[in-house]
Amino acid sequence: MTTLTVYEAAAGVAPTAGYWNRARKTGAVLIGLGLLAAVLCGLAAKAGADARFTLAAATTGRSVPVPARPGAIAFGLLCALAGAVLLTRFGARLVGTLTAIGLVAVIASALCWQVAGQIMPLGDVGSSTIQSATPLVFGAMAGVLCERSGVINVAIEGQLLSGAFLGALFGTIAASIWIGLLAAMLGGVVIAALLAVLAIRYLVDQVVLGVVLNLFVLGMTGFLFTQVMQKNSDRYNFPPILPAWQVPGLSKIPLLGPALLRQNALVYLAIVLVVAVHFALFRTRWGLRTRAVGEHPTAADTVGIRVRGTRYRNVLLAGVFAGLGGAYLTLGGVGGFTNNMTNGRGYIALAALIFGRWSPVGATLAALLFGFFGALATFLGLTSSIPNEFLAMLPYIVTIVAVAGLVGRVRAPAADGKPYVKS
Repeated sequence: MTTLTVYEAAAGVAPTAGYWNRARKTGAVLIGLGLLAAVLCGLAAKAGADARFTLAAATTGRSVPVPARPGAIAFGLLCALAGAVLLTRFGARLVGTLTAIGLVAVIASALCWQVAGQIMPLGDVGSSTIQSATPLVFGAMAGVLCERSGVINVAIEGQLLSGAFLGALFGTIAASIWIGLLAAMLGGVVIAALLAVLAIRYLVDQVVLGVVLNLFVLGMTGFLFTQVMQKNSDRYNFPPILPAWQVPGLSKIPLLGPALLRQNALVYLAIVLVVAVHFALFRTRWGLRTRAVGEHPTAADTVGIRVRGTRYRNVLLAGVFAGLGGAYLTLGGVGGFTNNMTNGRGYIALAALIFGRWSPVGATLAALLFGFFGALATFLGLTSSIPNEFLAMLPYIVTIVAVAGLVGRVRAPAADGKPYVKS
């Protein structure tokens, strides 16, 4: 066992298993990243050029110039400094804040290199971040409902894809956004119902079941897209698109306005949904029962809570949320379905759920993080000399790093993935 120094005890630092606790390991990584960014990005940035950033959604107007090479070096050293603080005895108290500062500094260093001699519209990137994150938020909320109830939902990908397909198909046939939204929700519910019956009633392994459902939906939608939609897209794959709603006055606020207040109804619904799920989960009787079923179903059954019924209801409701996430991909943006258009978003939503520690707010913040890197990859793909194939990998690399390297030790709901059999 280790003993605390007088200073650590006075600072309220918890005892750890050794000198190389999580804070010091993170600090060492940040020092390495910072020095690497300072050297590589500093040398690669154009000498004498400025990286310009504007808060608007266009490259015109006022911009903030940052000297590219000095800026890249300074931000890299800032990251290394944050890591150095984490190596001290007081670092454990600030591990979250200093890690965030270090990572933001590394991103800023890389942007100074990539945007040198150009203008980056932060409002446009912010808007793209919200658009990239919205289906992830719907998927993450579906995961929260399921896993807080004790059912692992790996099938988020399939639910998103099914919602996107049926939303586009029936939205086109009926020439109605509302019919498309209802069909998308139905598509998510159908896959959720298969998950619920097979996992809760027939006790199928939930992780394997989720992967199978994803593959099933991928194959089915791919076949129908090829045989039906692609051959007659005007009749079956040309749905109406939700219009963007601008909040009067507030939509002109720099950065916040273009990013958040000029979106369509599904974006605003996602925001309301996060608040509603968080409140319901932690402030209502339903939420208490849901968490009880996910943590200790036997005890919940003892006090009269219907464990299976609660799980069925929540899994089906999660299907509605995921279906809306799929609808956003077709009715809220692209205006048509393409084969495998979810492109792994369901798995990223699952990663956001874990990174956010099974909390609606935490999962949403994680979804915004992944959405930001997706938007950044899209923007840099138009201006950067880095091959687009590598930029396309960026959101998935961030997902792996976040879940494997930054999430730390987390605890899922105790009964998550464990079928309940009443004795």
